[in-house]
Amino acid sequence: MPMDDLLDSLVADLEPVRRRTSTGDALAIGLLCALELSMFLGVGSMRPDMRFAIAEPALWWKFATFGVLALLGLGTAILSFDPSISPKRGLWWIAAAVAAALVVGGIVNAPMHHQPDLAMRLNWRSGLQCVMVMSVLALPMLVLLAVLMRRGAPTHRRGTALAVGVAAATWGAFVFVFACPHDDPLYVSIWYGVGCAVTIVYARALLPLLTRW
Repeated sequence: MPMDDLLDSLVADLEPVRRRTSTGDALAIGLLCALELSMFLGVGSMRPDMRFAIAEPALWWKFATFGVLALLGLGTAILSFDPSISPKRGLWWIAAAVAAALVVGGIVNAPMHHQPDLAMRLNWRSGLQCVMVMSVLALPMLVLLAVLMRRGAPTHRRGTALAVGVAAATWGAFVFVFACPHDDPLYVSIWYGVGCAVTIVYARALLPLLTRW
């Protein structure tokens, strides 16, 4: 078969595809965020003492920590879907933000009055429930980001998968802050950390395999 005929046969069934843009990805993510948060609060999940807790620095620390980490994770992931952009710099910013959050959490924790019993402060039964709920809340974002990653062309799949895991995990944690009655920074650092780690680990392990070209 002549080369020209071979090439024509290979491209005969191809159809034009819509070019992905970071703006389009951001709009889809914003829509999902609004939908998930409104549905979560709409079913009455907000903690009953929110009007009193809102005055406490620890609650604002929780919101700020996971809000900033979610934004950094989402930004890093969206940009790295472009084959020319590496997620490395964004991941370093995420690591720096985690370190800063732990320092601020220690400062917030210092003046708080806690029960002296460490087991009571950590409350492992509630902690495991937090981990489970956060993992579930992270799933919609993880699925959407996996689809967007598949549509993109990341050349650093492992780093991008890590950024996707961070974004989904911290978004799930941010939503859960509205419902979680535990504000002790030690409790939050341990159990929210475990909850985020669960999503990050399986995103990092599975997404590079699922998004091969």
